[in-house]
Amino acid sequence: MRKDEREDLGTVLTAIFTLLSLIIGFTFSMAVTRYDLRKNYEEAEANAIGTEYVRADLLPAADAARVRELLRRYLDQRIASYLSREEREIGQVDTDTATLQAELWSAIVPASKAQPTVATALAVSGMNDVLNSEGYTQAAWWNRIPIAAWELMGLIAIACNLLHGYSERQKGLSLIFVLPIIASISFLLIADIDSPRGGLIRVLPHNLIVLSQSMKTQ
Repeated sequence: MRKDEREDLGTVLTAIFTLLSLIIGFTFSMAVTRYDLRKNYEEAEANAIGTEYVRADLLPAADAARVRELLRRYLDQRIASYLSREEREIGQVDTDTATLQAELWSAIVPASKAQPTVATALAVSGMNDVLNSEGYTQAAWWNRIPIAAWELMGLIAIACNLLHGYSERQKGLSLIFVLPIIASISFLLIADIDSPRGGLIRVLPHNLIVLSQSMKTQ
């Protein structure tokens, strides 16, 4: 390879490596942002359920006891939703959660109609927050890195590896595997963070678990 060709190849390699680094960094930032969002919604969901559990005191005694019992069962389902991995188990949890949401709303509506006061309005508002928070959480779990971003990053990585291999063929094979290994580790880390249910880095329902333990001691 002539000297001018090596210089041109070095320029192209520098440019494409820089592009790959930027794409990986940008995608990693997207994954971390989504991970933080899921953690924030888990915390918000625990706060909503805990607040409504306290606001149940604003309802008549019988309705309050019914709402609290349903909230405890609902909280168990929300924790199970975070910890479930198998599709069948996830589907069952989603079904049970939807059923409990309908029961929670049905339990609070009669009291609000019978006594349309500011106190019952607060209880209804709190229940609305409980139901909405689950929807926000689910939307955050569905919000993943777009397939197009993965495809673009993969194509650039392949091009980088091909050019890197071509440039190193005159120098031996000592460094030819460095780039594929680093790129693979980067992709694995991004995919792990971006996956809500799979992998090692997961959003665990710490706030929901603490709330559940607190409810059991009351």
